[in-house]
Amino acid sequence: MPYFYGVSAPVRQLDVRWCPAIEDRGEEGDDMQHPERRLLVCVDMERYSRRGNIQQYQAQQDFHRLLREAADEVGMDRVGWTTQQAGDGELAVLPRDVPEARVIGRFLPELNRRLRQYNASRLPEARIRLRVAVHQGMVHLDGANGFPGQAVVMVSRLCDAAPVRRALAAFPDTGVALVVSADIYRDVVTEYPEEIRPDRFRKIEVVHADKGFREPAWLCVLDEDATFWRDDSRSEPDDSRSEPDDSPPQAPTEPAGRRRIDPGGGPTANGGIRTGDIRVDGQNAIGPGAMAIGSIGRDAVLRPDPDR
Repeated sequence: MPYFYGVSAPVRQLDVRWCPAIEDRGEEGDDMQHPERRLLVCVDMERYSRRGNIQQYQAQQDFHRLLREAADEVGMDRVGWTTQQAGDGELAVLPRDVPEARVIGRFLPELNRRLRQYNASRLPEARIRLRVAVHQGMVHLDGANGFPGQAVVMVSRLCDAAPVRRALAAFPDTGVALVVSADIYRDVVTEYPEEIRPDRFRKIEVVHADKGFREPAWLCVLDEDATFWRDDSRSEPDDSRSEPDDSPPQAPTEPAGRRRIDPGGGPTANGGIRTGDIRVDGQNAIGPGAMAIGSIGRDAVLRPDPDR
């Protein structure tokens, strides 16, 4: 008689005639269902691992509540979503009858609004901010350990892309940084935008070199204009899972061959004013140590400073 945690348990004979999963199983591979084309949404929470135990617990509770409330607001039932859960997010396979335009153009903007409201009264370390990736493709819903399919791999790679992480970090007031595959951008974003603006998306390249992955995608930071955002870390490898660096941005380095202009100034030997590599002579430069006042007109002569 076997024991479970010190308590004896009776042995029961399993009648396989009443077990459909065994009754329907034939040779290896015979029970595999045909894959279905579905919309996939991958969501990951920023800085989840840096939270303490209680903060993680609360974040998980609020994460699911906010998703449910946003879906209810736009007429979507989260109960019908097939999900693969993780502590800091989820991979969702949406029902066939859910309009793709409603997911991108209404559900995600509503989720972003609720996240902004939620975060407004919380310290930075307790806020919930999300990276969201959307793709579509063939997926097996009967996998033994998740959802097999290249579309699932694709949407997961997009969600974990370094440019998406950096974009979310660059806009601290937003709730959602959204990345979509090229076909979703073409077929849904540009054709049925609803509450989002296609002109706020920017094209990026998602690279995970160690996995041999390189694909184009489109990035948007909801309620922000990321088209003018300068991604100063574009040269970094895109397959790092490290969190974004919160240190202040460093001053840009000077291009090779260009001499730095000294912001300081002072009097020159002829009584003019030197400011960096520019020397000013004329009525706007009055006396040794004076300042050049006003705009430089016809009475001022600009020439390289021979003293430098």
